[in-house]
Amino acid sequence: MRDDTAPPVPASPSPDAGEGEWKGSAGRLAGLGVSQGRAAGPVLRMAGPPALPAPRAVGDPSAEVAAVGKALEAVAQDLNRRAAEAGGEASEILEALAMICEDPMLREDAESRAASGVDAAHALDAAFAQHREALAALGGYLAERAADLDDLKHRAVASVLGLPMPGLPDPGHPYVLAADDLSPADTAGLGDDVLALVTERGGPTSHTAILARARGLPAVVACKGVMDLQDGTVVGVDGTTGEIAVGLTEAEAAAVTEAEQARRARLAAGSGPGKTADGHPVRLLLNIGSAADLRPDAEGVGLFRTEFLFLDRKQAPSHEEQVSAYAEVFAGSGSVIVRTLDAGTDKPLPFLGLPREENPALGVRGLRVDRLLPDVLDTQLDAIAEAARRTGTEPWVMAPMVTTVAEAGAFARRARAKGIAKVGVMIEVPAAALRAHRLLQEVDFLSIGTNDLAQYTFAADRQHSALADILDPRQPALLELIAMCARAGQEAGKPVGVCGEAAGDPLLAPLLVGLGVTSLSMAPVCVPAVREALAGLTLAECRERARAALE
Repeated sequence: MRDDTAPPVPASPSPDAGEGEWKGSAGRLAGLGVSQGRAAGPVLRMAGPPALPAPRAVGDPSAEVAAVGKALEAVAQDLNRRAAEAGGEASEILEALAMICEDPMLREDAESRAASGVDAAHALDAAFAQHREALAALGGYLAERAADLDDLKHRAVASVLGLPMPGLPDPGHPYVLAADDLSPADTAGLGDDVLALVTERGGPTSHTAILARARGLPAVVACKGVMDLQDGTVVGVDGTTGEIAVGLTEAEAAAVTEAEQARRARLAAGSGPGKTADGHPVRLLLNIGSAADLRPDAEGVGLFRTEFLFLDRKQAPSHEEQVSAYAEVFAGSGSVIVRTLDAGTDKPLPFLGLPREENPALGVRGLRVDRLLPDVLDTQLDAIAEAARRTGTEPWVMAPMVTTVAEAGAFARRARAKGIAKVGVMIEVPAAALRAHRLLQEVDFLSIGTNDLAQYTFAADRQHSALADILDPRQPALLELIAMCARAGQEAGKPVGVCGEAAGDPLLAPLLVGLGVTSLSMAPVCVPAVREALAGLTLAECRERARAALE
């Protein structure tokens, strides 16, 4: 038996292992691969933040107060402009960041410091630092968002100093971007000349990882030493294994590029529903945040993250606004699984007004928000049901962060009373996985969120790059929980899918199918590679790989 604490080895080689290898490279760096594909080119490091000058004497505090407000407004306007240009998931993230700059508490803090005689640049720096410290102390999702505040601070300080806002290199030729970390604003603004992303910090569910996958860019995070490379050094990036080859020759770099282009062309030529080599069907579904993420060739939507509709709001969207947004998705896809609002103190939404918690990852989040604010879920269920009636569709609806059979039963009864026929729950905590057979007596389907399930199974923060080996979804303990849910589904004759990041990994997808999972939901860009991986193996071979991984 394998030691569960040891870093797991890949279940199978990369589908393109051996293509465009970099045998002659001068060195290697290793990180966490978070977006598949390979690329090679000269590395350029992202410039650091603007230097904060020494504090200066203030003659007119009111002028400093005005400068603070003007700087925050300038950053918010710039982010909103970028959001309008970006569209899709990037737009939603940028709008949420703009809302932080418009936060009256942040502005009041900075203006109060300026009014007391602190110059505008230092007032902004101190206000952002205080808010960042508060977020970092909460851990989990909020600790990851604390890094976003650093970027907003640098932009505001640059604005008040009359300097260009921090941005990306613009060398006029393709390059691999290296950074300590990337802000959502920078990631969303990447041009076509960026071949791949490599950061020293970050985790598998950071904004960098999410947006890189959405763009189809190879990406590696938690790669120590990448910022020590000299600009212009030719590197190879493998977004699947997390390997960085340093010092490639021109011939090696060209071979990597050629092999990657061939791989993408081969994947693009694939089509049709997901199935194994012997015809066993596996539905390949999409994770989306809005109708803008839909793709015409998909088999359906396995995870409609409705919280993106709520992110940039100071007040909850109205019933009619929700109906309109849901109806647009339902009309554009023949099959949709809707996740009700997945928010709480680890994914803060200002209008919820939830109290701060010492450990938000273990607090009021997901379905648990209903304990304090039942009207939020009632309005959402009513809107989903009305959108279904208007479009003549039958969406499936599931609740996040369900822990007990009682919670599952109560949610199912409530949703069905609204006219929703197919009701399910997310499996994100071990307690739910262990009782999967009982949950399926209350609901119609299960969807496994591997990101949170790994976090709670291994007591390891999902954002912690140093714990990536523990959080690897190939760990036998996590696979055992997935297998337990799949067996329960088979016995009940009900579907069990996976919608975590593991579902979009072509190395992991066969394992999940071998365990008995009936559908895989992922970022649209991941579908072709997963389709190809499954088509190359029989169901018996998938089961054998799953058996070997469990042992």
